Amino acid sequence: MAKAKPFIKWVGGKSQLIGQLEALLPADFGGRRDITYVEPFVGGGAMLFYMLQTYRNVKHAVINDINPDLTTCYKTVRDRPQELIRSLAAIQDDYYAITDEDAKKEYYLKKREQFNSKPSDPVENTTLFFFLNRTCFNGLYRVNKAGKFNVPFGRYTRPLICDAETILADSEILQKVDILTGDFEQTLECVHGGEAFFYFDPPYRPLSETSSFNDYAKEAFDDAEQIRLKRFCDRLDSINISFMLSNSDCLGKDKSDRFFDDLFADYEINRVWASRSVNANGAKRGKLTEILVRNYTFPEKCNHPHQAVSQLKLAL
Repeated sequence: MAKAKPFIKWVGGKSQLIGQLEALLPADFGGRRDITYVEPFVGGGAMLFYMLQTYRNVKHAVINDINPDLTTCYKTVRDRPQELIRSLAAIQDDYYAITDEDAKKEYYLKKREQFNSKPSDPVENTTLFFFLNRTCFNGLYRVNKAGKFNVPFGRYTRPLICDAETILADSEILQKVDILTGDFEQTLECVHGGEAFFYFDPPYRPLSETSSFNDYAKEAFDDAEQIRLKRFCDRLDSINISFMLSNSDCLGKDKSDRFFDDLFADYEINRVWASRSVNANGAKRGKLTEILVRNYTFPEKCNHPHQAVSQLKLAL
């Protein structure tokens, strides 16, 4: 069986940061019993798949996203993998058979229009989601104010649209995952007894007017939403639920922008290195810092597999 991993490309995906995130988990995480792992903004699910395969004490997981097309993908992969594989194989064969680039683009635009008509069949909707994710520019998912997917054609000749092994592996591991669609606060309702751990990876606060990319849904996630999320974290802390949260490092970009450092002043804040690869201008891609907020402390981990977390010191 192949290893479970994200089945889609997703801007801000955490595959590159897994080691640094894992190093900042509670020191006794592996020894806790029957943990419910919760991701209220699941996105591509890199951390989800890592946690479910690495920690056998995670007996149950809850994921959520406000994007119904994305959560439909997760449900379809979990519940109807064989039907999805057959549908993806068919659309992949059709796409590969087109040799002219203009004709490929025309096919892409037709499928994008079909996707935006919101097919009611989950397998059809997920097939189109996968197809667009593999063939659009840079693997982006972006919608306009009307909620319509509007990413242009990506000019890929033979992208892997049907990855049957990954779908089957993901389907198996998603059997113990509850999948919700909607507001992040509803996830707490699915935690019933035992221990829980929340990992938040919300739409990032923009570092500048031009660097913003959080158009995953037509609903905006602005500063008021960031503050509401912090209050939800306070609620978790008040009932002794551990959480970790990722976001952009405003202070690292602008020494006068203390938005997160002030907002989460009562919690632990670490800074980690991440790669930026979304910008169309290659010269503007590269390394930058992100913040990781925690409501727990821990002693140094000995002989830990991922010791390379950056303890960056900024002039606060």
